[in-house]
Amino acid sequence: MGNRRSTALLTDHYELTMLQAALHSGTAERRAVFEVFARRLPEGRRYGVVAGTGRLLRAIADYRFDAEVIDFLAEHEVVDEATRDRLADWRFTGDVWGYGEGDCYFPGSPILVVESTFAEAVVLETLALSVLNHDCAIASAASRMVRAAGGRPLIEMGSRRTHEYAAVAAARAAYIAGFATTSNLAAGHEYGVPTGGTAAHSFTLLHDSERHAFASQLESLGRETTLLVDTFDVERAVRTAVELAGPELGAVRIDSGDLGAVAAEVRRLLDSLGADKTRIVVTGDLDEYSIARLAIAPVDGYGVGTALVTGSGAPTASLVYKIVARADSPAADGARLRPVAKRSVGKPSRGGRKWAVRHLDDRGHAVAELVHTSEPSPGPHDRALLRPLIRDGEIVGEEPLAEIRERHERAMAELPATAFQLSRGEPAVPTLFEET
Repeated sequence: MGNRRSTALLTDHYELTMLQAALHSGTAERRAVFEVFARRLPEGRRYGVVAGTGRLLRAIADYRFDAEVIDFLAEHEVVDEATRDRLADWRFTGDVWGYGEGDCYFPGSPILVVESTFAEAVVLETLALSVLNHDCAIASAASRMVRAAGGRPLIEMGSRRTHEYAAVAAARAAYIAGFATTSNLAAGHEYGVPTGGTAAHSFTLLHDSERHAFASQLESLGRETTLLVDTFDVERAVRTAVELAGPELGAVRIDSGDLGAVAAEVRRLLDSLGADKTRIVVTGDLDEYSIARLAIAPVDGYGVGTALVTGSGAPTASLVYKIVARADSPAADGARLRPVAKRSVGKPSRGGRKWAVRHLDDRGHAVAELVHTSEPSPGPHDRALLRPLIRDGEIVGEEPLAEIRERHERAMAELPATAFQLSRGEPAVPTLFEET
């Protein structure tokens, strides 16, 4: 991860065969517009969260067909020599707009708009979708979990349940959506996500007794550490923990059983022992539904793993990358773009380059996602959604994670109350297409 490598082969074979055929037909240099959008949200979701934009910008910056990549394409006869010569000089020189990372989106929202020659845009399809589909799915699930937690902190701890690099991206996406920390050190190194960790059952089992394990951890890490208390008998473990650490014990973690009932018993026991400030953290196959059910339990924080890194049942955001406009002649001719759209059954697209605004009511609550086919003039209650990310091939849209987190908080504050229901229902904000 520290050594930046070419991302050019993070793609599908067919993108390069399309490029070769377009070069052959003389259409590769036609100006084209591609858009990323979701036709629908996953079942039961009322909104989606944009995430992965920062990672995608880095990946586009590293999208180069260097000598090693060109040699691979030649050895495996992926494309012909003329196409390889074109790829050797490939640079993205077009424009990209997108919804701000951390913002919300709805069906039909044009969350990414790519305008360039067909030759430059077509090869970015798989890269864009693989980044955005993963990260949007994780952030959308994480946002629901954060809302269900009601202000209690969440720890992302799913690294052991997914691909090693997907885990890093998931930690970043979860942090954008409001998670407090991650257990993944690579995410801390690569993106500056705060990290934290406790101990596993193996640490307790390594020692001659639970008392010995707790004493060792306290001596090494101090009284503010978190002790895992469900390896054997929870009550005995809690009593031992307080006896060794005193009332200054930072936290205990419960990883099994009926978490709500066990947490209530542990809270009463801690309070009776004078450790009324000791926090209770629960882990163990949590998702937004189980977190919501624990709302009345005396829980101070949650650790979430498998459900988070798998999108809590929706591991992809089902985003697509479709051409919506193109010129009839090479870009150098300055030809006007005209709308194009597919009419496939169940998979239609809307032609024309899109612009989007979120229409708000007098209280600042979102009431509609307005998608236009020409750049609109936002009214006093409209918020323009697309921002420049790449201009003439230069990246202009990179942002620190702190700003992205703040954007997500503002976007969530705009949503109506129905957005936060965990039951099945329609998107919280309708998408209205306006031909202009």
